[in-house]
Amino acid sequence: MAQWDLLLTDARVATLAADAPDYGEISEAALAISDGSIAWIGPQADLPTGSAASTRSVAGQWLTPALIDCHTHLVFGGDRAQEFEQRLQGVSYEEIANAGGGILSTVRATRAASADELFDAALPRVQALLAEGVATVEIKSGYGLDVENELKMLEVARRLGESSGMTIRTTLLAAHTVPPEFEHQADKYIDLICGELLPDVAERKLADAVDAYCETIAFSAPQVARLFRTAVDLGLPVKLHADQLSDGGGAELAAHFNALSADHLEYTSSTGVNAMAKAGAVAVLLPGAYLTLGETQRPPVDALRERKVPIAVASDCNPGTSPTCSLRNAMMLASRLFALTPLECLAGTTREAALALGLADDRGTLEVGKRADIAIWNIGHPRELTYWMGTPQLADLLLADTI
Repeated sequence: MAQWDLLLTDARVATLAADAPDYGEISEAALAISDGSIAWIGPQADLPTGSAASTRSVAGQWLTPALIDCHTHLVFGGDRAQEFEQRLQGVSYEEIANAGGGILSTVRATRAASADELFDAALPRVQALLAEGVATVEIKSGYGLDVENELKMLEVARRLGESSGMTIRTTLLAAHTVPPEFEHQADKYIDLICGELLPDVAERKLADAVDAYCETIAFSAPQVARLFRTAVDLGLPVKLHADQLSDGGGAELAAHFNALSADHLEYTSSTGVNAMAKAGAVAVLLPGAYLTLGETQRPPVDALRERKVPIAVASDCNPGTSPTCSLRNAMMLASRLFALTPLECLAGTTREAALALGLADDRGTLEVGKRADIAIWNIGHPRELTYWMGTPQLADLLLADTI
């Protein structure tokens, strides 16, 4: 009987293990897989005696953990190319939102779309991420803004995972903006989420986490706190769109509730960074939105590094502020716009992204016992994954459930 299901040989490996120097490089390596998990990894000369049902030489190609996109909104109806054009003509994001555009325009299109139509529109986006070496994606709701349509979005996201083979983590973002039915009644809308939607989502296990948009054009810190208390009481972890357009104390609020992550963070203060460091929250940087909105204030990267806050990078795929289905582009932008190093970008889309989804025990590094989601690359060194722009370098993507 075979000891392993698959043995990869003649590889160069970047383990991204937290306790390894730099990329955790192993030259002339082998990696063995059993039951969808990494059973052995190390120098090929040290490979223990054993047999494999299948052996594959990768002929010097690089192995890394499969990539993880830990912040997306890729289930939605319609698009907002017209608003993109307006912003280029000088209209601000806040002005568009206050005029009934922005998120609400996508809400109208999403509500009008059937579940099948949303699925068919989103599937090419999922496939685009798979083609880049992404094996795990977080998908948020937030364009339904009522019970029926928020549930519809979460169900479509679950279905995308079942059909693609990709791991999909779903996040309830009903507190994305105030829906038109509750105009000037944000507290009553939070009542609806806490009293009806959240309990239903928790009972049906449709969401893995709860998110909110804490901003002057969305929800206040006290409103988000009430939502988060309900989520935590229902056993759901939280994460937060924090301090994107102003310093509203979002990072501190996220830390107070032991959030998995606080995302965006352009205007986060040193107080917020300190709070995140103490709570162990991940900073998720979203350079696609920064670029699209023409933002000029960078997230406090140096302070995050100094306080050893884990830094993840994500695509933020959405129709309004980050119309990209490319995590590789997000890595490239994070280096150019935020001065992240190639190592930080790769760790931010593997190890730290797994931490931001509460999956660090299961994936994000190449170590014994971890899930065998593995990207195989035609590159000379992993730093090239951030260096090159728009260059396909993926040779293969191994998904644990299909090995």
